[in-house]
Formats: sequence, structure tokens, C-alpha cells
Amino acid sequence: MDRAVKDGIAATPSLGELTAVFARIGVLSFGGPAGQIGLMHRMLVEERRWLSEGRFLHALNYCMLLPGPEAQQLATYIGWLMFGVRGGMIAGLLFVLPGLAVIIALSAAYALYQDTSWLTGLFFGLKAAVLAIVVEAVIRLSRKTLKSRFLVGIAAAAFIALFFFSLPFPLVVLAAGLAGFTAARRGGQSANTGSAAMELPKRPTPLGAVATLVLWIAVWQFPLLLLWVFSAPEGLAVMFTFFSKMAMVTFGGAYAVLAYVAQVAVENYGWLKPGEMLDGLALAETTPGPLVLVLSFVGFLVGFREAAGLGPVTGGVIGALLVAWATFVPSFIWIFAGAPYIERLRGNPVLSAALSAITAAVVGVILNLAIWFGLHVLFREVEQISIWPAVGLKLFWPVWTTLDPLAFLLFAVSAFLLFRMKIGMVPVLLVSAVVGLAVRFLVAV
Repeated sequence: MDRAVKDGIAATPSLGELTAVFARIGVLSFGGPAGQIGLMHRMLVEERRWLSEGRFLHALNYCMLLPGPEAQQLATYIGWLMFGVRGGMIAGLLFVLPGLAVIIALSAAYALYQDTSWLTGLFFGLKAAVLAIVVEAVIRLSRKTLKSRFLVGIAAAAFIALFFFSLPFPLVVLAAGLAGFTAARRGGQSANTGSAAMELPKRPTPLGAVATLVLWIAVWQFPLLLLWVFSAPEGLAVMFTFFSKMAMVTFGGAYAVLAYVAQVAVENYGWLKPGEMLDGLALAETTPGPLVLVLSFVGFLVGFREAAGLGPVTGGVIGALLVAWATFVPSFIWIFAGAPYIERLRGNPVLSAALSAITAAVVGVILNLAIWFGLHVLFREVEQISIWPAVGLKLFWPVWTTLDPLAFLLFAVSAFLLFRMKIGMVPVLLVSAVVGLAVRFLVAV
């Protein structure tokens, strides 16, 4: 693709190109936020050069501060940069819709047949390849963002805080931002904000900003009106309200809220049976898109059981869509209402330094996710060991006798193809998925 490159950013893509690329990202976005952010960085910054490194990281910094799925918010932000609200809607929806369609289909199969064992073989090889992609993302981002000892220290501190002490994710990110801000005020830290090839958006008027916020909040809560008008089962309205509240507090991604949702869904409301949330998590981990799509699995089961009068599957689909709406629409609110202000802060050296420190912390966050993901891909059993209970020091440790040699071999081959042979990500994913499925089938036979 020939492009006139200026200041490290290619000419703005057409709307059709943006749509095609984010459709591809939506289908391939396995591996949780680490893999998804790495995928967008590779396709948008490195391969197509639609964004500079600084512009991408500036957007990522903001999204990491928000509740909800940060990777979907990043996709929305990038689409908004390219084509405004229209581009943000296209990018954000395409990031979610493929995974949502898959999770609804799998939820229907689960609800009807209570059997997900066949997924193990299908996605066995895929997970090994995704692990290699996640490792590549950690290496690539660390090389490009950790430009000083200060930032390396921030990344290391963030990793230790999360991996060993399980500190709250928002606390780690805010502490990193405060450290960067303080260092910049003292003259000890500067930010690399990247080139500013795109013009800054116009400053919204206060009235316009309030109107945008009110409009999107009304859109977010519109399903409640529909449920009332059509006298839908009360359980659907209760569920929608509950997950709307969850969308406001899901800092740190899906794992930060899943335990609470599972407890409420099982003990308080009786929506799920014990163990069903883990089954839903297994489904969500093997589908593209944000991991919080597991909440749509909960919504499907609620609709399947509470709105059976509509037809069990129909009720399940409605329940899944309601939860997806409650969970993902707020992400559009944060971007469309806040991004114009965040973009205008790129030229502020002190605030940019704070965001650069958050970027460094994000490297530690992604490393933590990569190790967690790697342990669960390569080992059948992983324990959490309490080393120093008084200070909350814990450690995820694999049961070494449960190492899966086939998973390790597929991971090593995928890493070799990506790092050494420079083979594209899509062929590696496809080859690994096919090989993994074949191996599992042969072992079963």
C-alpha cells in the first residue's frame, strides 16, 4: 500500500479500510487485553503506520484509567481519531461483535447440551500461539516505551505490585501517574509524546460536552424503557440494572469483577448454579473479543431461565444482548465525552510525563497478564502460594508435574515462526489451531 508518510504517520485511511482492518482485529483478538493491545499495535502502528507510537500510547494511557474493557476503548479511541464518532462506533463495535456472536452461540449450545469439552481440542493450539503473540507484545512495547531507568523502575514496581501483592489495578495505575507527575515537576522526567501529525480536535463547549454526556447516558439506559413498555419479565430489568452498575466499577478488566459477579449471580439472585461461571469463563477465554464477554454468558443463562416464556433460546439471546449493551455502551461514553479533552493535553509536558509513567506501568501490567496466561496455557494446574501473609505477599506457582509438553511444543514453534521466521500472525494462528486440534484428536483416539 503506497502512502505518503509524514512525521511517522501514513495518510488517513479510508473508512472502508478502517472497517476492514477492525473487522479483522475483532475476529483475531484472542489472548485478553495483552494480546489485543499487541495486535492493534502491530497492525495499526507497525504495519500500516496509521498512528505514531506516541499517539497510540497516549490513547492507551487514557483507556487504562477507565472502567471497562480497555482494549475495546482503545479501538474506539483510534476509530474516533480517524473519523470522529462514526469511526469510533465502527471500530468499537467491530471489536466486540464477532466475539459476542460466538459467545451467544456457545452459550446456547451450553444451555441446551451442558457440554463444552469439545472446545478444549479446538482451541488448544490457538492458545499456545496467542501466548507467543502476547510475549512478542511485551517485548515490543517494553523496547519502545521504557526509555529511561525511571520508566523501567515504574514498570518493575507495577509488575511486583500486581503479581506478588495483588494490589488493586486502579491504585497501581494512579500511583504510576502520580510518580511521573511528581518527577516531571521536579525536572527528573520528560515525556516523549510522539509526533502530532493529526490536528487537535476543537475544544468542546461546556454545553456541548454536557449534551454529549446526557445523550449517551440516555442511549445507555434506553433498554430499560423498552423492557417497561413491553412488560418484559422483571428478572431482565433487574439484571440490566445490576450490570449497568458493574460497568461503572470494572477497573482492571474482567478478573477484577468476575468473583463478585459470580457470588451475586449464584448466592443473591440464583441466576447461575455453582461452577457455571467457570464454564462461562472457559468459553470466553476461547473466543475473540474482551474477556468481559463472559458476562453475556451470564445474561444468556438468565434470559434462558427467567424469560423462557419468550422461548428459551430467544430469551437467552435477549439476556445476552442486554448485558452486552449495559457493559460496552459506557466505553463509548468515556471516549466520545472525554477524548477531545485528553487529546488537547498531549502538549502539556507535565501531564504527558504522568501518562508516560502510566504507559510504563502498563508494560508491567501486560507482563503480569502474560505470565498469568502463560502459566495457565502451559500447565494444567497452577497454585497460589502465600509467602508472607502479614503483607499479602502471594505467588502463582505451577505444579511442575502438570506441564503439558504438547502445549509447550506448540508455543515454542509459534514463537520461532513469529520471532525468527517473521511469519505473519494469522498463518501462525491458523497452523497452530489446526495442529492443536489434530493432536488432541489423535491423543483421544
